[in-house]
Amino acid sequence: MDFSAIITAVMVVGGVGLFLGIFLGIASIVFKVEVDEKEEAVLSVLPGNNCGGCGYPGCSGLAAAIAKGEAAVNACPVGGEEVGKKVAEIMGVEAGESVRMTAFVKCVGDCEKTHKNYEYSGIKDCAVVKYVPDGGDKSCNHGCLGYGNCVKACPFGAISIKNGIAVVDRDKCKACGICVSTCPKGLIELIPYDSKMVVSCSSKDKGPVTMKSCGAGCIGCSLCVKVCPSQAITVNDFHAHIDQDKCTGCGACKEKCPKKIIREFGK
Repeated sequence: MDFSAIITAVMVVGGVGLFLGIFLGIASIVFKVEVDEKEEAVLSVLPGNNCGGCGYPGCSGLAAAIAKGEAAVNACPVGGEEVGKKVAEIMGVEAGESVRMTAFVKCVGDCEKTHKNYEYSGIKDCAVVKYVPDGGDKSCNHGCLGYGNCVKACPFGAISIKNGIAVVDRDKCKACGICVSTCPKGLIELIPYDSKMVVSCSSKDKGPVTMKSCGAGCIGCSLCVKVCPSQAITVNDFHAHIDQDKCTGCGACKEKCPKKIIREFGK
């Protein structure tokens, strides 16, 4: 047995290993990426849903922005006030006031209040149905199509289809905003969780047209505007809108609305 050959082989392998170890050690120092301890700490308290509701690419993106001072400490809609306070403590600042938001579907045109213009038998997808004749098979061209794209997109199971329209469970909703961008009709918006009065319609058709297509559509009559003592309601394009910052919840608009589409939020 040639022991010299074995010893040579061992020395060569050991030398290569030693060289690689030294090389990698030097490379780790030269190319070392500095980790912001605050960024790591912030990331550890964020929910980890990576929903993008904060406007950044996932929780890591938000953590980096907060650490750099480019995003508010309470910018995570999913974590809400509780997470905001933890992040503020890490950053050594005040959390500030946080308003809980929730998604709201501006439509109550269910199967009883609307009718079908025709029988649709294609792909059950709101984004597809939007482009079929009349913008969908429902009589109201502005209303919820009811095929559940928002349901599929919601990572928190906060949306369901009930009697042909999407309904949000505001206690489950984390206001990530995914449903808002998913709805092809633009029917969903984020409003304060404690909003008092809401207009449950998105129609922009003239009154006579709306009344033919839906039994619960806004006809733009402006009676709500006239009775609102806080001037919280405006009507544009035959559609009423309530400024939640001005609304006091007196209920005058609700009582005056002839179509009963102004309602107490959550009821």
